[in-house]
Amino acid sequence: MSALLLQNGRLIDPANGVDAQRDLLLLGGKVAAIGDSALEAAPKGVESVDISGLVVCPGLIDSHVHFREPGQSAKETIGTGSAAAAKGGFTTVVCMPNTTPAIDTAGTVALIQDKIERQADINILIAGAITKGLAGEELAPIGSLKGAGVVAITDDGACIQNNELMRRALEYANMFQLPVFDHCQDNHLVGNGVMHEGYWNMVLGLPGWPSSGEEIIVARNIHLADLTQTHVHCQNISTAGSVRLLKEARARGIPVSGEASPHYFTLTDASVAGSDSFWKDDGEKLFSYLASPVDLPSWPSYDTSFKMTPPLRAASDRQAVIEGIAEGTLSIICSDHAPHCNYEKEVEFDIAPFGITGLETELALSLSLLYHAGHMSLSQLIERFTTGPSQLLNLDKGTLGLGSVADVTVFDPEADWVFDRDTCLSKGENTPFHGWPLRGKNVMTIVSGEIVWQEASRTKASATASA
Repeated sequence: MSALLLQNGRLIDPANGVDAQRDLLLLGGKVAAIGDSALEAAPKGVESVDISGLVVCPGLIDSHVHFREPGQSAKETIGTGSAAAAKGGFTTVVCMPNTTPAIDTAGTVALIQDKIERQADINILIAGAITKGLAGEELAPIGSLKGAGVVAITDDGACIQNNELMRRALEYANMFQLPVFDHCQDNHLVGNGVMHEGYWNMVLGLPGWPSSGEEIIVARNIHLADLTQTHVHCQNISTAGSVRLLKEARARGIPVSGEASPHYFTLTDASVAGSDSFWKDDGEKLFSYLASPVDLPSWPSYDTSFKMTPPLRAASDRQAVIEGIAEGTLSIICSDHAPHCNYEKEVEFDIAPFGITGLETELALSLSLLYHAGHMSLSQLIERFTTGPSQLLNLDKGTLGLGSVADVTVFDPEADWVFDRDTCLSKGENTPFHGWPLRGKNVMTIVSGEIVWQEASRTKASATASA
C-alpha cells in the first residue's frame, strides 16, 4: 500500500475552511490523517517529504483543455498533455470534443479512455459534443455519451447558433444531469474578426471582433438556463458586459456560471500591437508585485501568439474579469490549453489558428496577477481551481478531507522565475508568455497518493519510522 507523509506545509483546503500549517498523510490513495495525528498514523518506513514554506492544497482541476487526440496528435497527445498538466500542478483536466473525429459517439469516448489508461499519469475526464460533428445541426446521442462517461457536453469553439436547438440540448442534458458548456460567440456579429474591435484593430488594420458577439450569446444562455433550469457554463468570458450579465443572473438564482483564462486577466489587445504600446499602457503595472526591477519581455507586432478566441480585450475588460474572479461571479479559472504546430502559427495574423497553450503557466500567472497583486487571498484563488470546477462537474475531488482521494498539489507561492517555452512538456510552443517573470511555481503533483511530477531541488524526502 503506497504511503506518503507531507510535513510542515501550509495546508489550504477551501472546501473544509482550512488554512494552517499541518502535516498530511496519504495512504492507499486516500487522505488518511491530517495534523498531529499524521505522524502517529504513519506506517513504518513511510516516505516523508519536508515541504516547509510551501503550500499544500487539493489537486488543481482544469475544466477546459484540448489534448488533440484522436486525429491531431502532431499538436498534442494524451501523454504530452498530461505531462504538461502534471508539471503545471493539475491532477484532473477535462478534454474538449473538437477532435478528429469529434467526440460525439460512445465509441469515440471509449477510444480516448483507452488512450488515457495507457498514457496518462493524471485524471483526464471527457466532455462530449452537443451536436453531431460539432456542426450545430443535429443533437448528438447525449444519453449514450453520458453512459459512456462524459462529464459535460459542449460544442466548444463551434457555438450553437440555433436557439431552438440549444434549448432542446439543455432539456436533454437536464434529463441526464449533465452541465452544458458553451463558447459564447454569435457568428453573424463576429464575422471574420480576428482581434478585439476597438482602437488597436483600427490601427493595425485587422478585422474587429465586437464585445457584443460574446455578450448576446451569454444573454441567450441565461434566458435558456432560466427556462429549462439546466446549468449552463459560459466558457472564455472576456468582456465587462459578460461579467455584468452573469453577476445579475446568478444573483437571481439562475443556474449559470462562467470561467476565465489567465490571458484575459493578464493581457489586452494593445499587446498585439507590440511591446512599446503594451508596456506604456499596461506593462509596468503587471509586474508591480516583483521586489526588484526586471527586464520586461518584448515581442513584435502581429505576433500570432496573441491570437485566441475570444480575442484579447481592452484594459477595462481585463479589470472587469479580475473583479469577476475575485468576487466569485467567474467561479472557475482554466487554461483553454490549445496547442498548435509551430508552422501553423508562423503565418499572417489573419489566417493563423486561434489558441495558445496554458497548462504550464496557468498557476503562476494566477498567483502573480491575482494573489500577489492583492486581488484575492490564496484560499480564494485555490477555490477557483478546486471546489469551483468540482462542484460544476459533480466530482468527488477538490478537497483534502479525511477519506478523500489523495490528489494533491504542492506549490511555492513566493518562487521567482522566468518562463521559458523551450522547457515545456507540451508539444505546443504557441504561448505569449515566453520570457515573462513570474512569482509562484508548482513543486509537486500527486495523483491518488503517487507523485507524478516534482521539482526535486525544492523538496527533501526521507524515510520516517512510525511513532
